[in-house]
Amino acid sequence: MNKPIRTAPIDIAVVGLGKMGLSHFSMVNAHPQARTVACDGAGFMVDVLSRNVSAPIHKDYERMLAEAKLDAVVIATPSRLHAPMVRAALDRGLHVFCEKPFCLDWTDGMALADLAEAKGVVNQVGYHYRYVGAFREMKRILDSGALGRVTHVLAEAYGPVVLRPKRATWRTQKEEGGGCLYDYAAHPLNLLNWFFGAPARVTGSALVSVFSEGTDDQVMSTVQWEDGPVAQLSVNWSDESYRKMSTKMTIVGTNGRIYADRQECQLYLREAHDALPDYVEGWNVKYTTELTEDAWFYLRGEEYSAQLDDFITAVAEKKSAAAENSFRSAAETDRVMAMILENAETGQPVGEAQAPAAKPARRGFFGFGGRQG
Repeated sequence: MNKPIRTAPIDIAVVGLGKMGLSHFSMVNAHPQARTVACDGAGFMVDVLSRNVSAPIHKDYERMLAEAKLDAVVIATPSRLHAPMVRAALDRGLHVFCEKPFCLDWTDGMALADLAEAKGVVNQVGYHYRYVGAFREMKRILDSGALGRVTHVLAEAYGPVVLRPKRATWRTQKEEGGGCLYDYAAHPLNLLNWFFGAPARVTGSALVSVFSEGTDDQVMSTVQWEDGPVAQLSVNWSDESYRKMSTKMTIVGTNGRIYADRQECQLYLREAHDALPDYVEGWNVKYTTELTEDAWFYLRGEEYSAQLDDFITAVAEKKSAAAENSFRSAAETDRVMAMILENAETGQPVGEAQAPAAKPARRGFFGFGGRQG
């Protein structure tokens, strides 16, 4: 894939050097249009990296924003720090890529979307499944109308994150990371938003603890669209039958069904459709490898490389948004998760006429460690 190289590199700070932050740091550092700075509140991480990489490493986020010459930031800190850190960057007119979930309070996310749009800066949230070839093909099929009227959806995510009682981490604390709902269920919910838009109501939600204390390890819910499908959400991050996270989607329509996961997209058509000349009546299978364009650069996985490439290219081309996953679309996913949380807590249906209440404001502070997943 040939793209013009910008003469002056884009200066990007990667903030939070846990597992996800180190991954983003490696990818941004490898991008031919980027020049990288890093920041983490953990002194040992700063010391280790300072001895092994040439990029400047900072310990204080606010000081870095004030002193470093930056075009953009990539924020990969624990979830509760996203809102204040994103706002601090936007106030300085910087482009921002933020890891998911965007904000633990959906009203914070909407306010930040307003601010980013007012500033005219590129804004993106790291929902990388939108860059997986099989899920992109699923959306293309849905948009073609070949499936007919969609009636039912099964949205699933399973994986081996919490498999025994153990000391809590920021990820498993509801006020820090949001638990399985905000960490795992966010992915299939974001895909549902991408496919069908904002849902009308949420019912039948259950947040179940298996090993964690004070947060959920399993999430079940029914999500419904006005004049649209019903989706069953089933998520469990305490499932050791899966070697790693597995997100999958089954969509049933009047002319067939689609199934997609990280590896493939399967389509069954009752009748062939003119809008999909490359599909025949009956079963069809396409694999992610044949559905994925080569990334401009590659590190870790094509979907991770592609999303950061989109962000960096949008900054270089002075766009106001990346191709996917704007703050506003991510805030809508946050809102659906708030609806599920409220429905599980009250047992009452939550719909458009009864938007979930905003959570009390939290104090933001920047003595942070990196996001670990």
